[in-house]
Amino acid sequence: MDALLEEELREVAAVLDPVPAGLVQAALDAFALHDLDARLAELTFDSLVDALPVRGAVDAPRMLTFRAGELSVDVEVTGDGLIGQVLPPQSARIEVLGGPGTGRPVAADTLGRFTSDTPPAGPFALRLRTGAEVIVTEWLRA
Repeated sequence: MDALLEEELREVAAVLDPVPAGLVQAALDAFALHDLDARLAELTFDSLVDALPVRGAVDAPRMLTFRAGELSVDVEVTGDGLIGQVLPPQSARIEVLGGPGTGRPVAADTLGRFTSDTPPAGPFALRLRTGAEVIVTEWLRA
């Protein structure tokens, strides 16, 4: 009897208050992005918070540094995209995680340098895949 009532309530809710398709897709995308084996890279520097203001500087790029153990990632966020470097230098695949506009993966060269021509919009994080591990940065607002 409870199962029947629950099913009827689900049908009524689906008709009167449906879940928006965009929200369903965002939830599915977020679930697909999870990595249980990934290490979290902690934000250790953010120029919006930690840097001293410079007089006359307009539209200065945002500088970020993330650290996970011995690995660090320096990132410059501009209106044109991202420029960064993985240290110690190594090849890696970097993905900019975000909403439905998540950019395509970019490769870091053997010196650890990478660029993405897609600027992050809204909350974003980076997922790095090195030869040995997966590292995900903290989420930030662009």
